[in-house]
Amino acid sequence: MSGAADPYRNYRFNVEIDSLIVGGFSEVEGLERELQTVEYEEGGRNDFTHAFPDRMSTPTITLRRGLADSDVFWNWIQDVKYGTVERRNGRIVVLDLSGREVWGWEFREAYPVRWSGPDLQADQGAVAVETVELTHRGLSKMEGLPR
Repeated sequence: MSGAADPYRNYRFNVEIDSLIVGGFSEVEGLERELQTVEYEEGGRNDFTHAFPDRMSTPTITLRRGLADSDVFWNWIQDVKYGTVERRNGRIVVLDLSGREVWGWEFREAYPVRWSGPDLQADQGAVAVETVELTHRGLSKMEGLPR
């Protein structure tokens, strides 16, 4: 298969919130968009149901990383708890093997809706992981990246 591009690796990415790289995340979930539809049953047509486009929905974005000295996410969700909802924009950027940005998504006006700390087990040598879920007002493909 000559000329076919290799797929990008899923372990090389950055997460930025308000133009700051906020840490080495080990996992990102929720990069989805789904078109909701409204069904309409036409009288006399029993072989199918019409499906009309309605709204685009996006789930929360879930970020996981090793627990570190930074308490940025803890403080952010604490602020929300006390009524200060600071919405922030962000980017999730896939890097090629040379570290160049090659693909990415932007999310708008996000704020945390869930934070969870690690499961602590004295007999395990695993990394302690924190998780934060962000609700947002839209996910779009980043433009202007080299191809």
